[in-house]
Amino acid sequence: MVSSLRARTAVAAALAMTAVLAVGGLWLHAVLRANLLDNTTGRTELAARKAAAQFDARAPSPGGRLPAPEGGVDLVLVRDAAGRTVAASGDPKDAPDFGTPLPRPGPGDDSRSTVLPPAHPDGQRRAVVVVAAPGAGAGGVDGAGGAAGEHAPYAVYAMTVLGDVDDATRAIAAGLLAGAPPLVAFAAALAWWVTGHALRPVTAIRTGLASVTASELDRRVPDPGGADEIARLARTVNDTLDRLERSDARQRQFTADASHELRNPLAAVRSRLEVALAMERPDRASVAAALADTERLQRIAADLLLLARLDGGPAPRPEPVDLALLAAEDAARRPAPRVPLRLEAGAPVAAYGDPARLERALANLVDNALRHAAGGVVVRARACGDWAELEVVDDGPGIPDADRIRVFERFVRLDADRGRAGGGTGLGLAIAREIARAHGGDVRALPARDGGARLRLRVPGAGDGGGGGGGASGGGGGRSP
Repeated sequence: MVSSLRARTAVAAALAMTAVLAVGGLWLHAVLRANLLDNTTGRTELAARKAAAQFDARAPSPGGRLPAPEGGVDLVLVRDAAGRTVAASGDPKDAPDFGTPLPRPGPGDDSRSTVLPPAHPDGQRRAVVVVAAPGAGAGGVDGAGGAAGEHAPYAVYAMTVLGDVDDATRAIAAGLLAGAPPLVAFAAALAWWVTGHALRPVTAIRTGLASVTASELDRRVPDPGGADEIARLARTVNDTLDRLERSDARQRQFTADASHELRNPLAAVRSRLEVALAMERPDRASVAAALADTERLQRIAADLLLLARLDGGPAPRPEPVDLALLAAEDAARRPAPRVPLRLEAGAPVAAYGDPARLERALANLVDNALRHAAGGVVVRARACGDWAELEVVDDGPGIPDADRIRVFERFVRLDADRGRAGGGTGLGLAIAREIARAHGGDVRALPARDGGARLRLRVPGAGDGGGGGGGASGGGGGRSP
């Protein structure tokens, strides 16, 4: 079985050329043969009609001799209704046998043509045309010198040996058979060369792609240029490698950040436990501090696990959800927040998404606002066109314009010491953004009119049937929710 694409293409081209030559050769052979036979038959019929015209004008000459025909016709003779040869262009005794019964024009026709098979194995085919001739007057004589019947019907026969026609058709067939193999070979070779030339960039792409390893993700495949399918394939492969490199860089950075974030709490837990072990009777404060650090480690691990699920897990299962109700339930779970928490929602806000995940995103935004607010936090739920929005506003120090995108990156804190002291993991805003993007929306930091921070979560409303876009990679940790 042929496995190479070039070989398969060459074989297909050879088979196609063979089929074309076979069909075209048979058609050409048949057309040329028919044309040659028609031309020969026409010349033969012309000779027969000339002889019939001469025979009608006057009685046959003594001995029954007719002038020699022109145009390559071999024989012309005249026979009466009884089949007797009246006149001939050659010796009447040498007239060929036209078969029994003698061919005659049909009713309403004045001529008829036929092709006789070879008279013997080494003979040749013959084209015979018979033309009706009324004959001369009563004074005519037959080929034996006797008186002819009164206006007896006659038939003029003209014959041409088809040796030249058969030789020409055999030459044509031999030429077609001799020329077919070189043409088939040329078609196969041309297909082989064209396919190889076209697949050369594919080979370069395959070689370049095979050289890409985990430690060399910066390699790219060569772009042949142009706008054909192979060029688009090369660009698609390079775009995929770009995304893979960026994803790998994010994962490496995430791993480094996670290791850095986990190292400090682990070191603190270890030092507190070592101090407690060194004491004869560990004090309650040391154990409580170690427990607090352990709980922070547990929150970091839980957030890391959630981010991993958001990055590579299935899309959320959307269902109708009321964002105003989610905000009210979140406020109800905070009976005594550090600063006042107020909800502004004039009517239900219908959205389409996963209630549990949207609840987690809102909780992260509110936790972030409560951690940094000076006098209060406002949560607003509203519909805006085809979107459903949750907006969390605080009166804290706010987010500088230069950090409104960076604040959503993982483990980013605008005030690192205060964030750790407040118990944040640096992943809250990153999780909120990933959840919003998984629903086809986003979270953005917007300027607040009276200072502070204003974070807006936007997801498709229930009216447009949205929700469920693929989660975007990357993410941020915000101000340390």
